[in-house]
Amino acid sequence: MPYLQTWDDFAKGLERLYQQNPWKVRFIVKYRHCSGSLVLKATDDNVCIKYRTDQLQDVKKLERLNNTLLRHMIAKVPT
Repeated sequence: MPYLQTWDDFAKGLERLYQQNPWKVRFIVKYRHCSGSLVLKATDDNVCIKYRTDQLQDVKKLERLNNTLLRHMIAKVPT
């Protein structure tokens, strides 16, 4: 499965996945110390999106994305 090239594509794709089916979406964050890279993966078992970075600024973007997802989770209870 290919990695998305830009952060914006990944963030929009993850939010879209979550809005389609919040009960099935999984979000995985994996840090590889040997290469100094951060791999982000989101899946709902049908669609899988991945993003890889080694930039510190993307870690701050990840924190903002995480806060956005948490706001979506507590804003309304999905049915």
